[in-house]
Amino acid sequence: MRNKFILNLLFCISVVVLSSSCKQPVKKTTSRNAAQIILDMQTGFNLGNTFDNGAHSTDPDTIKPIIDLYANAGMKHIRIPVTWMEGFKGDALTDSLGNINFEHKRFLQLKEVVDYALNKGLYVVINAHHEREFKEHYDNSPKYNAKFVTLWTGIANYFKDYPQELIFELLNEPDGAFGRSGSEISPTDSMALFLTRQVFKVGTEAIRKTGGLNSTRIVMITTNGMGNQEWIEEVYPSKESLPGGGADSCIAIQVHTYDPWDFCGQNGENEKYPGKEAISDSISKVALHAQFLGVPVNYGEYGVGRADNREERNTDLVREYYKTVVQTTIEHGMSSTVWDDRGWFGLIEKNKTTNEWQFVNNIVPFMLSN
Repeated sequence: MRNKFILNLLFCISVVVLSSSCKQPVKKTTSRNAAQIILDMQTGFNLGNTFDNGAHSTDPDTIKPIIDLYANAGMKHIRIPVTWMEGFKGDALTDSLGNINFEHKRFLQLKEVVDYALNKGLYVVINAHHEREFKEHYDNSPKYNAKFVTLWTGIANYFKDYPQELIFELLNEPDGAFGRSGSEISPTDSMALFLTRQVFKVGTEAIRKTGGLNSTRIVMITTNGMGNQEWIEEVYPSKESLPGGGADSCIAIQVHTYDPWDFCGQNGENEKYPGKEAISDSISKVALHAQFLGVPVNYGEYGVGRADNREERNTDLVREYYKTVVQTTIEHGMSSTVWDDRGWFGLIEKNKTTNEWQFVNNIVPFMLSN
């Protein structure tokens, strides 16, 4: 009887262990460099206005069908913008020093969404998204460096055992002290350039120091001036300007493009479309510099938005824009992550009859077609 009890107990324990492990992301045994992973990421989408500002529900049950829709359409990765240090609605994920509350409901929801996407076979990018106070006042002082190190050390340690399919993007669209076109501080200002390189050096070193799978985890850095593609040569003129002096093969550069803004912006007009070649040429220029640096590139945001005249988005011209970005990035060994905020730049909507998510304006199916 005693032996039978022990056997039953061992069986129950094994069932619990196996069932719980099924909920965790599958670990890959071989590590790959950034170029290989960026190439494999192909095309993905942003879960915009969710964990970054709370305009949409952060309940995983409302997000999983969205992930399913995109994954079934052929998307290979998801970027999840996350605001940590300032939070939204007065409810931050960290304290004033950057320490994360890992029991926070929103963090637990984020983890569930990350796990779900990874188990769907998608790459997942998580970042530090708005963080306005940090970007406005960053000065390379011990105060702000310690806060950034604390944040990313916490994230890295929590996800240390996650596979390389989980990617860390250090800071979305640096502006403020890092410089922005049309502001008091230009993106080409020498101090703005220094601070941009420095903050990514600090963040990358913090992640690498945690060891484990983080020693080869892909870390994405970006340009200043809101991450715009046009500043890649100024911010990173040489390999030496990269974290690790160009020796870290698991670094990737993320850039964004809403160029030209008078076409792509929410108040833009279709008549300002510069043509397919202009869109492709600007991406090709970035690819050429990336090749010089020996660092792969992810186009982490792009799209066409309309606050008014929304019918303009349901046009062949707009669909051509999206497809051009996808095709040009793939041709150059890049990946791209289309912006979807379910608003001005929305790509999905609820079917009024079935209440299920569906693509709008045939943008996503067209951009993924051969």
